[in-house]
Amino acid sequence: MTDPARHRRRPAARAAAAATALALVAPLAACGSGGDGGTPTINLYYPPEQNLQKVVDDCNTQAQGRYRIAYRVLPRQADDQRVQLVRRLAAGDTGMDVLGLDVTWTQEFASADWIREWTGQDRTEAEEGTLAGPLDTARYQDKLYGAPKNTNVQLLWYRTDLVPDAPKTWDDMIKQAQDLKAQGKPYQVLTMGAQYEGLVVLYNTLAESAGGKILSDDGKQAVMDAGTVTALDQLRRFATSGVTSPSFSNATEDPVRLEFQSGKGAFQVNWPFVYPALQEADPELAKKVRWARIPGIDADTPSKVTIGGVNLAVSAYSTHPAESFEAAKCLRNAKNQKFSAVNDGVPPTIERVYDDPEMAEAYPMKETILEELKEPATRPLTPAYQSISTVMSAILSPPSAIRPEQTADELRDAIADALESKGVLP
Repeated sequence: MTDPARHRRRPAARAAAAATALALVAPLAACGSGGDGGTPTINLYYPPEQNLQKVVDDCNTQAQGRYRIAYRVLPRQADDQRVQLVRRLAAGDTGMDVLGLDVTWTQEFASADWIREWTGQDRTEAEEGTLAGPLDTARYQDKLYGAPKNTNVQLLWYRTDLVPDAPKTWDDMIKQAQDLKAQGKPYQVLTMGAQYEGLVVLYNTLAESAGGKILSDDGKQAVMDAGTVTALDQLRRFATSGVTSPSFSNATEDPVRLEFQSGKGAFQVNWPFVYPALQEADPELAKKVRWARIPGIDADTPSKVTIGGVNLAVSAYSTHPAESFEAAKCLRNAKNQKFSAVNDGVPPTIERVYDDPEMAEAYPMKETILEELKEPATRPLTPAYQSISTVMSAILSPPSAIRPEQTADELRDAIADALESKGVLP
């Protein structure tokens, strides 16, 4: 999982479970896209999102009978989503039209010729007003292959009854947590350290914040420069500082949220889904929690935070490409991005949406989110990302065992092999 854009507001859990069950039978129900009475059916394959059907209904109304979008719900887990999409696209399935792709898959799917390039007016509309970071994730070889529907960034969540101001660096945060521990107060710094994508996201944020490069600018060579070694050292020092949870090396997003809600943590590095969840679970604790930009490595250099999100792509095998591009543009227009942000907790990619008055209540942390989005970190942009992520999470785990120079060498060699698709099965 790259980020819990999948983690919706808590009422979404039951809906998501039902949606996952639906996903098991949806492929059989969506083999064709002819529609009824000559009206084309545009099959949208997208992760579970509680209120997305309302967006689909709105777009169907706007289409005025020229086509009808059918929401085919993908499995909840990112790996399962990718497997379903890859298998069907590799078979040239014409029953897939618009695809909701994790930001780390767009280049892979483009390089395999599974999705169509956005060109002409379609590209102009997709790029207009869209934040640069999300757009970067939708490009491959200087061409646009996706329209960013939503994005995401992690924030630092901290308890104001324990610390008056947010720390500016990881070392400051560690020191504050150690002081709280010495005073017998809640002190833990909670975040994701299990061997999966969440650990790669954490390390990528540290590496980019230290000015490090994992890959060359063209994405073809493993670099692992001095900045990435600095990040490895920071991750090791954090893991061995005595301020993490005992479960750190096995922690994923939702258990981290629950542990913070239990009152054990002074700090939490996690996605914005934790905000509505905390308000529902413990309103009194929620009043004590604020948010800030994730700490940097150096006090004089702001952090660069890894972005997540979903890009809308059009299948190369769609028999209705023109209608599919039109449908995708409707699904991610400013009006519908605001609706999804307010109702499903997924941050918009169109910058002006953040200025809408309705965003203030749903996203009191919107200015901090936007601040991070304007100077973001992206994960290595390469068709081989899934392989790279697999080897990186294995080598980085457990973080307490990192030996910066040695681990950097191991990562460099493993990433080089992954770029050539050697020795790994993602």
